Amino acid sequence: MRPIYALLKNQDAPWSIQPQDSVFDALKTLADHDVGALMVMDQGKLVGILSERDYTRKIALVGKSSKDTKVADIMTAKVLTVDAHSRTEDCMALMSQKKIRHMPVVDGDKVLGMISIRDIMDEIISDQEATISQLQSYIAS
Repeated sequence: MRPIYALLKNQDAPWSIQPQDSVFDALKTLADHDVGALMVMDQGKLVGILSERDYTRKIALVGKSSKDTKVADIMTAKVLTVDAHSRTEDCMALMSQKKIRHMPVVDGDKVLGMISIRDIMDEIISDQEATISQLQSYIAS
């Protein structure tokens, strides 16, 4: 298994929004990039995360307007992050334990991107397929 940073698909420019952006604009960004969560950045610093779950529970279900509500009002401010050099298995265990689907990847104070549970599952499946293929080759020879 590779370290988490190797799984990042958008390392150069992680998708993010600012706390003062409207939730509506955040939803457009989610849709444009076909992702389920965005990092909330303020002057280069990670200050939160906004997920589809935040929207459904804090806007849609309570009848608020996404055009009139700021990201800062509904974002999750206590953000769990994973170190870029962490093992895939450790990241998956943490995400499972905390019941989260997206986690920013950091290297010290620098935010490198965001990893999803889908990214990790794809890596695990790929790794297992490679192992099966190697075992089949070994058995056949």
